[in-house]
Amino acid sequence: MQQRQLREEYPRPQFVRDRWMNLNGEWDFAFDDGNVGEREGWQDGTGAFEAKINVPFCYQSELSGIADTAFHDIVWYGRSFGIPADYADQRIVLHFGAVDYECRVWVNGKLVAAHEGGHTPFKADITDALMDGANLLVVKAVDYSKDVTLPRGKQFWEEKSAGIFYTRTTGIWQSVWLEPVAPTHIGRVRMTPDIDHNQLKLQAFIGGLRPEAEVSLRATVSFEGELVSEDTFRVTRESETRIIGIHDFNDHGLGRWWSPEKPSLYDLRLTLVVDGEETDRVDTYFGMRKISIEDGVVLLNNRPYEMRMVLDQGYFPTGLLTAPSDEALKRDVELTKEMGFNGARKHQKIEDPRYLYWADRLGLLVWGEMANAYHFSESYVGRVTREWIEAVERDYNAPCLVAWVPINESWGVVNILVDEQQRQHTLAMYHMTKSLDPTRPVISNDGWELVKTDLVTIHDYEWRREVLADRYSSADKALAARPGNRWILVPGFPYEGQPILVTEFGGISFQKGDWEGWGYSGAKDEADFEARLRNVVEPLRQAPLVQGFCYTQLTDVEQEINGLLTYDRQPKLPLEQIRKIVLGQ
Repeated sequence: MQQRQLREEYPRPQFVRDRWMNLNGEWDFAFDDGNVGEREGWQDGTGAFEAKINVPFCYQSELSGIADTAFHDIVWYGRSFGIPADYADQRIVLHFGAVDYECRVWVNGKLVAAHEGGHTPFKADITDALMDGANLLVVKAVDYSKDVTLPRGKQFWEEKSAGIFYTRTTGIWQSVWLEPVAPTHIGRVRMTPDIDHNQLKLQAFIGGLRPEAEVSLRATVSFEGELVSEDTFRVTRESETRIIGIHDFNDHGLGRWWSPEKPSLYDLRLTLVVDGEETDRVDTYFGMRKISIEDGVVLLNNRPYEMRMVLDQGYFPTGLLTAPSDEALKRDVELTKEMGFNGARKHQKIEDPRYLYWADRLGLLVWGEMANAYHFSESYVGRVTREWIEAVERDYNAPCLVAWVPINESWGVVNILVDEQQRQHTLAMYHMTKSLDPTRPVISNDGWELVKTDLVTIHDYEWRREVLADRYSSADKALAARPGNRWILVPGFPYEGQPILVTEFGGISFQKGDWEGWGYSGAKDEADFEARLRNVVEPLRQAPLVQGFCYTQLTDVEQEINGLLTYDRQPKLPLEQIRKIVLGQ
C-alpha cells in the first residue's frame, strides 16, 4: 500500500514534553466481522492482519488507504515498535487521541488499556509489558454503527450518508504516540485565569509521588520571552494549588488580555525536582481571559461582546473527522477569521486539540459541544456522562473555549417536552458541567426546548428578511415564534433575562462546481447567494435583542451544500465580500 500523508505534529500542544515518539503511519489491519479475534488470540500476534491502514485515519476515509464505507463494527490494528535507549529508567506511557467507540489495547499480549468513548483521549503506562527489542502493539476497536443511543454526533446509522448525517468513523482517528516520564512526574495541570485580581490559579497533579521524597515544583511564567513570574513550592500531596500573580497588564488597550482581536498568550514552564534532581519538565500556555454574563449581557473581559460565529462540523473530504494535516486545521481557523467571524461553534464533535491550539494562537472563540446520541436510554446516560466529563477535563485550559454545549436540539432527549426523566438528565448535564467548570456559560439544550440555561440559544432557518426583523424585535416575539415548531423553553422553565443568541440560521444552499446536495434555502447564482446571505445576517445584526449569531455553515459537508466554502475549502463568494456582510459593512 502506498504511504499517505501522516499527522506528524505534537498531538497535545497544551502539555508539551521534549521527548516523544509518533506511532502514526502504516499499521497492519483486519476486519473481524465474525468477532473471532480474541477467541483466536489475535491479541497475541497470531492474527493474519492481511490489510494495511494509515493511522490515524479511519478505514472509511480515503487517506486510510482503504476507503470502505460498509459496516465493519469490529476492527483490529497491529504494529511493532522499539524503545530508544535514552528512555531507560523512565516509565513509558502510550497515548491515544481518540478511538471510536470502544477499544482494548495489548502490548506483547498483555492487556494494558480499555476505554469507552469515541471522542476523548486515554493513556496507559505500558512499562511492565515491554520487552527488549521489538514490541508488539495490538488494538481492537468496536463500534456500534446502528445503535442510536450511542454518542455519535453526525455519524449516520445507515450505510449511505443522507440528510444531516455523514459517513461513520470507526476505530483510531486521532494520533497514537509514546512518551517517557519519570516515576514521579507531572500528571496534568488545571489553569484558571482571574483578570479581576490579576492572577492565575494553578493546580498541578503529580503522578508517582513517594511519601519519603522531597519534591518541589517550579512555575515560570513568561510573555514573549520576558520573565513575568517565578515561584517554587513544596509538593506534599498529589494535587497542589498555587495562586500566581500576573501584574504586568491593565485594561487600557496596552494590556495582555486574550481576545480574538488580540490573542495574547503567556508561556508557563513547570519543572519538577525530586530529591534535588530535575525529573520532569512540561511547557504549556494560558490566556488571561474572562467570559461572563452581567445584567443579561454577554461580556468578554468585562466588556459587552458580540459573538459572530460560524457552525463548523470539522469534516474533511479525504479524512472525514480527521484533518489531513495540521495546516488544514490552522487554515480553517484562518478562513473563519478572514470572513469576519470571531468564533466557531464546533458542531457535534469534540475537536482535535490541534484545532483549539490554533484558535488559541490566532484568536478565535470556540463553543465546545458534545457528540450526542439520537435517542434516550439509561445506558446512554452513563455513556454520555462519562465521555463529557473527559471532554471538559481535556479542554478546560483552552483560552479560546468560551461555552459548553452538552446537548443540541434535544438529541438523545427527544421527548424532553413531556418526559420528566429526560428533563432531569438534561438538567443534570447542565449542573454537572457547571460543577466541573464554573468559569464558562453552559447551554443546556442548544436550539430549542431549553431547561435551566445560561444563554437562550435559538435555531431559526427562516430566510425572509422581514420575518426575521420582526421576530427578533422583542424577547416576547422571539420566544413565542417557535421556529421548527418547537418551544424555545420547556414549560416550567421561564425566561429569566438570559442573553438571546441565534446559534443556527442561514443554511443557504449554493452549488459551486459539480458537487450536488441540499440546504435550507437555495441560491441560483453568486448574486442571489449574496442577496440571500445579507437577508439573513443583516436583520440579526441590526436587532438589539440578539447578542450573537452562528451562521450555518463554514463548509459544504458530503450531501450538504449550504457552506460558505465548498467541501474542499474554496470560497463561494470572495472572502472580503462575505466579511463585509458578517461585519455589517
